[in-house]
Amino acid sequence: MLLEGIFPAATTPFYPNGDLYLRKLEHNVARYSRTQLSGMVVLGSTGEAVMLSPEEQREILGIAIAAAAPDKVMIAGIGQESVRQTLLMAEHAASLHYDAVLVRTPHFYRNQLHRTDGPQVEMLTYFRAVADQSPLPVVLYSVPPFTLYDLPIEVIAELAQHPNIIGIKDSSGKPERVAAIVKATEFFKRTVTVTSTLAAVTGRMGKTQPQNGAQTFVNAESLGQGNTALAVAAPPPAIKTRQKEVGFAVLTGGAGTLHAALEAGACGAVLAFASCAPQCCYEIWTAWKEGDRGLAEEKQVRIRQASTRVGAQMGIAGLKFACDLNGYYGGRPRLPLLPLSAEQQQEVTTLMADIRY
Repeated sequence: MLLEGIFPAATTPFYPNGDLYLRKLEHNVARYSRTQLSGMVVLGSTGEAVMLSPEEQREILGIAIAAAAPDKVMIAGIGQESVRQTLLMAEHAASLHYDAVLVRTPHFYRNQLHRTDGPQVEMLTYFRAVADQSPLPVVLYSVPPFTLYDLPIEVIAELAQHPNIIGIKDSSGKPERVAAIVKATEFFKRTVTVTSTLAAVTGRMGKTQPQNGAQTFVNAESLGQGNTALAVAAPPPAIKTRQKEVGFAVLTGGAGTLHAALEAGACGAVLAFASCAPQCCYEIWTAWKEGDRGLAEEKQVRIRQASTRVGAQMGIAGLKFACDLNGYYGGRPRLPLLPLSAEQQQEVTTLMADIRY
């Protein structure tokens, strides 16, 4: 699976009483699907996954992928505290035809898992056991703001040798760490299938069926037999593909340092701020990809203050309110997280005034 470009970390919509608002999730995913984003991450940290029951997580994964365009790379956040529960979620994501799984570092028993005085045996065991049995490619997820743990670079380098571990989302916000990860994993190559335009090939491309049982044409042979002719679905068009050699995918999780991370060797980003301002984040990627560093930095400066204040500091509540401002449904976070105050809402409105898409 090719991982590059910009992936928004989708939020999870709720009714005011805390119930899942699935119609709004469909709305958000369908709208992301009409952008030039590479795909989406469902049930990451921004999706409030830790606030959801296993049944709710499964329901959200199903609704999201059903609403997504088939050419979008869909990544399911499935990380749980145990290998067993993580694999159960991986199997469910595979049954829904997700393309990869995002697995955060377990952290509840951090005194036993996050060792600083020796080999990281527990963490290596966790990710290797998941990758050995996962039916989908695994993307490591190091998110120290929430787990209080940075997956060590030497551990990442060891895990990158596993054939079913294809990349990492690093949410440290440190471009120098991104550069170190890229250097430590630069020798690990793999071959992926891409389209003729070097875009990712997803498991759902070419499998799209007519909606609601709709038929697309009538078999001509049936018309000449004097029988009642039943329309049959047209076969999906063949996809022209080719092979491409890629390295271990390093994705940054920091919108405020996106350009610097790309310069440091990241191949893309999974961004909470892209949930409310996907186009602005995509423009940084595009300018950098086209070699226009000046424009990329100009686009970076444009979102730096808003992404830091709204995303990093105000968190879920700030991002959801910004989604409401930009045509994506945000709503309230699930308790005990609280919505923004009136003063905070005004601050976000001011910060997002020039970031309306």
